[in-house]
Amino acid sequence: MMRDWTLTDALERRQVLKEGHFQLSSGRHGTQYLQCAQLLCFPEEAEAAGIALAKLIQEESIDLVVGPAMGGIIIAHEVARALQLPCFFTERKEGQMQLRRGFTIQSGSRIVVIEDVVTTGGSVKEVIQLLESAGGTVVAVGALVNRSGGPSPFAQPFHSLLELPIASYDPKECPMCAEGTPAIKPGSRERMK
Repeated sequence: MMRDWTLTDALERRQVLKEGHFQLSSGRHGTQYLQCAQLLCFPEEAEAAGIALAKLIQEESIDLVVGPAMGGIIIAHEVARALQLPCFFTERKEGQMQLRRGFTIQSGSRIVVIEDVVTTGGSVKEVIQLLESAGGTVVAVGALVNRSGGPSPFAQPFHSLLELPIASYDPKECPMCAEGTPAIKPGSRERMK
């Protein structure tokens, strides 16, 4: 692990925080975007982040770590590795979050869901619903960055390495849209209509 590692330093070192006009995966617009793939593509950064996040959730009794594709896969894997647990991921097929690739949830499994960045919590909530309908119990949620700027969007305990409230706007109220500046969509998910 990198000595004296902090997420704040790593985000700056890897130039993760981008400035501009962005359409977020939630459909909201913002002037800043966290491109965590620019951090997690470095194995030493991903490992350090996973260890740090695992320390926040290690008090929970956990059987399995799950991350939503795409942003949650690498950090969920690193958290699972730090906790010495298996790691699954969910992915969208025809707009629906699913467990695929032979992943199955054992009834009663205690699960933590790990994401890179939480804004509204929509993707994580979909994952929680999927896992609980499959017989699991989601006992906690973790993220590198909580950018929601408000109370936790989850019923479960929510742990993040960094609180970074970044303003976001409904597209109808977006000041950049009002100025005529086009929004860039840097995320991996096609927005649901």
